[in-house]
Order: sequence, then C-alpha cells, then structure tokens
Amino acid sequence: MLQLKCTCNNCQHNLKGHCDAGLISVSEKTNCQSRIKRPGGALEQTFKEMEASEEFLQDAPSVVQCDALCVYNEDNRCHATAIKITDTIFSVKCATRVKP
Repeated sequence: MLQLKCTCNNCQHNLKGHCDAGLISVSEKTNCQSRIKRPGGALEQTFKEMEASEEFLQDAPSVVQCDALCVYNEDNRCHATAIKITDTIFSVKCATRVKP
C-alpha cells in the first residue's frame, strides 16, 4: 500500500489523515471495520491533531484485508496503490472501490 488517506473525524487510529491501525479490514459493503470511536468523539480528535507532530505520523498499513467485490481485491487483500477512507452519514467506507 503506497498511500492511505483517511478523513474519518472520529477514529482512534486516525491522526491527520494517517492511519496507525496496522491492519485495516474492509467489509463486503466497503465499511471500515477497523474503526474504533474515540471516547471524546470528534472534539478529542481535533485536540489530538493539534498536538500531533508530522514526523511521528505513521504511513499507511501494509495490509488492507478486503471482502468487497472490487477490481483491487485479490485474494481478500487490497492491491490499490492508494485508498481513501471517508465518513458517510452512518458509517466509514472505502471510497476507492471500483466494481468489476
């Protein structure tokens, strides 16, 4: 995985668009199952991002496990060179999915 951009505004793993989950799991319906809500919600996320130093931010996880029907899914692993995870009204989803 070369690049992962996460715009979720309430996730324990997200810091300034970087994900430190280590392993991301995407469901059949493209939901990010690795998301863990922060105890303080979006407000805590804002404070954490203000405190974060750029040089300590981790790169994208090397493994994205995916169960979705997608052209990038090979043997339940995502092989896209870049992935974007976004907030929707009810969940957090992979916005990179391309149906075959």
